Amino acid sequence: METRRAPRIVYRAARVRDASDQAEVFHHAVMQGAAGHYTFAEREAWAMALPRDAGAWSARQALFTTLVADCEGRCVGFIELDLPKGRVETLYVWPSLGRRGIGSTLLMHAERLLLEQGVTRVRIEASAMLSDGLVRRGWSRLGDDWVERGGERLYRQRLEKRLVRIET
Repeated sequence: METRRAPRIVYRAARVRDASDQAEVFHHAVMQGAAGHYTFAEREAWAMALPRDAGAWSARQALFTTLVADCEGRCVGFIELDLPKGRVETLYVWPSLGRRGIGSTLLMHAERLLLEQGVTRVRIEASAMLSDGLVRRGWSRLGDDWVERGGERLYRQRLEKRLVRIET
C-alpha cells in the first residue's frame, strides 16, 4: 500500500515568475475564500481592484517586499509588506489550502523580517475573514475601517501587533 504524503510548502521571497500565480491566488481567495463574509457584489468589486494579470503583480513586487508559499513550484499564498511603514499590505492563500497554517507561517516570516528591519509594531487593515484569526494570534483591534472598491463599501478592521524579538 502506497502512502501519500502532503506536498511540501517552501517559504521564500517572491520571484517575477510568481506574479501570474499571485493574480490567481488573489482572485480565488477573494471570490471563493471570502464568500462567507462578503456579498457577491462586494467580492466582485474587491477582485476587480487589482488586475488578474502577471504584469500588475510583478509591478507590486517592486513596490512591496513579497514572500510566497511555494508548493511544487507554484505560489499558493503570499504576503506583501511595506517595510518602511511596518505594514502588511496583503495576505492571501489559495482557498482550498486555507486553515493549514500557510497564512500564519507567512505572517511569522514577515514578523521576523520586520524585526530585522527594526520595526517594533506592525499594522494591517484586515478583512472580516482575517481579523478574528489575527486577534487570536495576538493582534490588537484599533477600530473599524471601510474601503471603497468599485462602488462597494468593504468592511475591514485596523489591527496592530507589537513585535518582540525572542532571544535564543
